[in-house]
Amino acid sequence: MGNERTPPGFAAALKKASLSAFVALILFSLMVGVRTEAGPTGQLIYWTRFGELAGLVSAVFAGSLILELLRSWFGPLDTGKFIPAAADGPLKLAQRFFPLALLIFTLIFPVIFYEKRYILDLGILVLTYVMLGWGLNVVVGLAGLLDLGYVAFYAVGAYSYALLATTFGLSFWICLPLAGILAAFWGVLLGFPVLRLKGDYLAIVTLAFGEIIRLVLINWQTLTGGPNGITGIPRPSFFGIPLTPGDDGFAARFGLEFSPTHRVVFLYYLILALALLTNWVTIRLRGLPIGRAWEAMREDEVACRALGINITTTKLTAFATGAMFGGFAGAFFATRQGFISPESFTFHESALVLAIVVLGGMGSQLGVALAALVMIGGFELFRDFEQYRMLVFGLAMVVLMVWRPRGLVGHREATVFLHHRTEISAELSREGRG
Repeated sequence: MGNERTPPGFAAALKKASLSAFVALILFSLMVGVRTEAGPTGQLIYWTRFGELAGLVSAVFAGSLILELLRSWFGPLDTGKFIPAAADGPLKLAQRFFPLALLIFTLIFPVIFYEKRYILDLGILVLTYVMLGWGLNVVVGLAGLLDLGYVAFYAVGAYSYALLATTFGLSFWICLPLAGILAAFWGVLLGFPVLRLKGDYLAIVTLAFGEIIRLVLINWQTLTGGPNGITGIPRPSFFGIPLTPGDDGFAARFGLEFSPTHRVVFLYYLILALALLTNWVTIRLRGLPIGRAWEAMREDEVACRALGINITTTKLTAFATGAMFGGFAGAFFATRQGFISPESFTFHESALVLAIVVLGGMGSQLGVALAALVMIGGFELFRDFEQYRMLVFGLAMVVLMVWRPRGLVGHREATVFLHHRTEISAELSREGRG
């Protein structure tokens, strides 16, 4: 009993909350507390907003105090103390059927919101980031390689499709696999220089790689169009049938009244199919030797080398696989927008996808999907709050990381199980070796 860790009491929580409030006071004093404007004669006019500043600091103090008290009383949610033992069975049942219910909802989503173009576009955007998150999850979640330049493969896929479609007149269904192959090739090229790097050094190199690709897109104007980008990118067709109002269009062929929503619904199901393909391939790879090598390398690279696992091949395949899915998503992004430019492939995109993977739970397919839904969909729902929505999301991410350090669905399940464990144990007991 004497070795048990005594949880911090109210005094420790009050101390941490006061420190958090002091830091918030310093930061918000410059961002919110003081407002400056140019006067009619050019002079600088400023005024203070003590009311808003006091409210924000008080909110930080109260929220920090509540969080610290809850942590001291219950601990992180990952420990399972919030879940009673009697609810373990229903919880497992809910976890089993929730992905199926989520899949059914995504399939009927366009039927429910057919008349709401904005909601359909938002669904397409969420699925795009789900696919990007699942692609990056191979590199970060399964292989344990911190990649801050994932947007580079997204850009390679988009520009590959745009250049092939506009220059050679190839269809979307031909350019899509080519864009993925080219992105995977660049993933291998990135993998070679970083074979001996890990942790912060790997993150810096991948970040630099993403910036190099962006700067090349800006300055290579003869090929990429420079800052102006590429316009007139062809739209995808329904197996050769264009979704246009002409006599040879989709609506005329099937005897339907033409509607611009047909193309949006088609794009929705297209990105849904690509995302499900990404999920299926990732799950299949996890059960293969290469997937087990990724997870082993994530846990202990030195032990992998000692067991004879080829670390070079393992890292290159992880980078190539994740880059390929990023290239697929980039090709879809190009054909959906009809226009691309380097401004769409900044570091902010890499940081957003990485945040989705970390908040959802590294290595968890369902967690990444839920995090993308919350971060992308929720961000749009808070659009009316303008500048305060970033503050709300920042606080939400802090709360999540405090309570769920491993993400929304952060548990790591074993890939390989020993079958007939009970029978083997009973046999050993009968032989006197148990």
